[in-house]
Amino acid sequence: MRFGMPTLIGLKTLDDCAALCRELGLSFVEISMDMPEFQAEKLNANELRRIAKQYGVSFTIHLEGLFDPCAFNRRVASAYTETALHVIELAKRIGMPVINMHLNSGDYITLPDRKASLYSEYMPEYIQKLTAFRDACASAVGGSDVIICVENTKTFLQDFAAEGVAALMESPVFGLTLDTGHNASSGFRQQRLIDRYIDRLRHVHLHDRSEERGDHLPLGEGGLDLKSYLRVARERDCRVILEIKTADGLRASVSWLRAQGYLA
Repeated sequence: MRFGMPTLIGLKTLDDCAALCRELGLSFVEISMDMPEFQAEKLNANELRRIAKQYGVSFTIHLEGLFDPCAFNRRVASAYTETALHVIELAKRIGMPVINMHLNSGDYITLPDRKASLYSEYMPEYIQKLTAFRDACASAVGGSDVIICVENTKTFLQDFAAEGVAALMESPVFGLTLDTGHNASSGFRQQRLIDRYIDRLRHVHLHDRSEERGDHLPLGEGGLDLKSYLRVARERDCRVILEIKTADGLRASVSWLRAQGYLA
């Protein structure tokens, strides 16, 4: 298995992240576009190639958490789609294999007895926009090996998400990311939708979790059955990012992997 790490808020440059990645014996860095220094217009293909060669690492990328090509505001939706297309071209140029994304939950209206999801209430419009995004991405990816992986989040519990994931999976350009903590935090209620597309699993966000301390714990410091997730990742030939948010936590997680025989 190929193990990687995220860009860390405590390390302000990609060189610093790549150096830590090499130090830990990991294979790749997942670039988070939530951070200002890693916005699409600041990511240069030649610079990424230079860093990859210098430190012996590769890259995947995580579109920003607020990413939403289904926004009802056409201009907003277009900006997100254009960002994705820009990242696809970058990925093709440097051989970046995975682009990770969330399905945005959208807004809601508070009623006396419930919160009404606007994407659920306007499902046809939502699916129409998501299908247009899918087709634009498929055209941009073309015959390359780039795959866009949809990560399970709390949105997977919404009824529109099942329809949305089904629409995306109609294209071979899209796959699935399994996030271990997100799944557990919902009482494993996301598992049903994950299992439906488990054959499309290509990427895993691995971290431990406990009820007391929450998500993104170093491996071995929570209560998740990490070995079962690693078994699935190996069976599906997935890349596995250790989604721990501090350097010390990453070091502890790498030590756990080595002690368990997963990493040399």
